[in-house]
Amino acid sequence: MPEPLLLNPLDPAFRRDPYPAYERGRRESPVLLHTGLPLRVASVFRYEDCQAILRDPEQWSSVFPLRQVLGDAGDVPPPSMLGSDPPEHTRLRSLVNKAFTPRIVQRLEPRVRALAAELLDAALEAGEVDLVEALTYPLPVVVIAEIIGIPAEDRGRFKRWSDEAIASLGLVFFGGMDPQRIARQRHLFDEMRAYFVPLAEERKRRPREDLLTGLVLAEHEGSKLSHDEMLSMLVLLLVAGNETTTTLIGNAALELLAHPDAEKRLRDDPGLLPGAIDEVLRFASPVQFDPRRAQRAVELHGVAIEPDDFVLCWLGSANRDERVFERPDVFDVGREKNAHLAFGFGPHYCVGANLARLEARVAIGELLARTRRFERSGDEALPLHPSPVFRAVTRLPLRLFPA
Repeated sequence: MPEPLLLNPLDPAFRRDPYPAYERGRRESPVLLHTGLPLRVASVFRYEDCQAILRDPEQWSSVFPLRQVLGDAGDVPPPSMLGSDPPEHTRLRSLVNKAFTPRIVQRLEPRVRALAAELLDAALEAGEVDLVEALTYPLPVVVIAEIIGIPAEDRGRFKRWSDEAIASLGLVFFGGMDPQRIARQRHLFDEMRAYFVPLAEERKRRPREDLLTGLVLAEHEGSKLSHDEMLSMLVLLLVAGNETTTTLIGNAALELLAHPDAEKRLRDDPGLLPGAIDEVLRFASPVQFDPRRAQRAVELHGVAIEPDDFVLCWLGSANRDERVFERPDVFDVGREKNAHLAFGFGPHYCVGANLARLEARVAIGELLARTRRFERSGDEALPLHPSPVFRAVTRLPLRLFPA
């Protein structure tokens, strides 16, 4: 009789190659109730189950009562739209939707392409670079900073805030949030408030064509967006608009390094790039799990879920589900049927999905166009992202050979 599936999402070995565990989960334990954790947490591995949970906010809430999770940790910031349910989620999302419509995103392409070219010119001149430092992080952080309206001289601070905001993401479900981490997160929120509130006041006096102005003006048009609500929104956009796209571009480069036939195919036919980016999203999903909280008792695959239990929808597993995808463990840049869940599903489907796809397509397209090849410099294990939510590395040393 096989040993029961034990899954430790903080184990570096699991994080480097979670796919055998995911396959066992889909086959043997489609709903796994974890043991030995301070919270009741269940993991869900199959595509159909993840999709059903993500589309149903009445049963599966995105609101996580921080008092329950963190205990008496003092004041906590208001939830962002990521941590809210309809109709509150609908109200908050409507304030940023217009900044990320397909038409608006399409208008950004020349600016994204110019930034990618500028960054890659500098990288090619150096010859040997950390691609994260040279391209995958500065491109998204500059783009989202410009959309929000952050002064160029403050982008370094913006990046540091993003790193700190996501370092502890997801740890709370596995007992990893100690008082020091909580204190650091509160200090970060206070630091960002001290920066953004005066900037918001300045936008009231002198509006501009940026998202910060839109959020500030919305406060005076009946939406009642408080300063702290606005700040939570900016933290979310900062992380979502930067971290996930940084990871997507880095993962795309890693998969092309691991699959030289796919790299050659894209060099020969750049028209395959949009589909190739979606294949990276499926095959190496930047966000590995999406959590929800049970509103009512329910049974899933024979496992009793109680009210206020936390359920982790493992997108990285759902996107390899053999019930949905042909040859799920094959990286195929020409894949046609690719209804992956990398951007979530339902009401919380990623508002910036179009922007992330654009940035990744342009970044990888420019990388391929401006090089004849690229290769790893060194063979050491690459450092993992500090948060178990992300499948990512924080360094990617490469040698670049100009075209």
